[in-house]
Amino acid sequence: MSPPFKVHWVGIAEEDLKNIILYIAEDSPANARNIFERIKETASSLTHFPERGRIVPELQDQGIFLYRELISAPWKIVYRISGKRVYVLAVIDSRQNVEDILLKRLVK
Repeated sequence: MSPPFKVHWVGIAEEDLKNIILYIAEDSPANARNIFERIKETASSLTHFPERGRIVPELQDQGIFLYRELISAPWKIVYRISGKRVYVLAVIDSRQNVEDILLKRLVK
């Protein structure tokens, strides 16, 4: 039986993940590999019950309820659900100004 939802990574989210991993790999390739696997596994888990992620609080404060997030500390995996597809839109370090980053990217 196939999963009810299909997870798709958009280009900018793939670039986010790549940059995170490259940065970490400078100090610890093994740690970078573990983090890569953890983030990908977390995102892949959205094939079942993608609604379990909370609405992104930084966007909710702006009246935007379309986007959800899962946390793979300290990273936020931001996504939206459309039909039977889940689109991973960003992987952001939660220690950054998440609200500004998301508003620039997602609200145009």
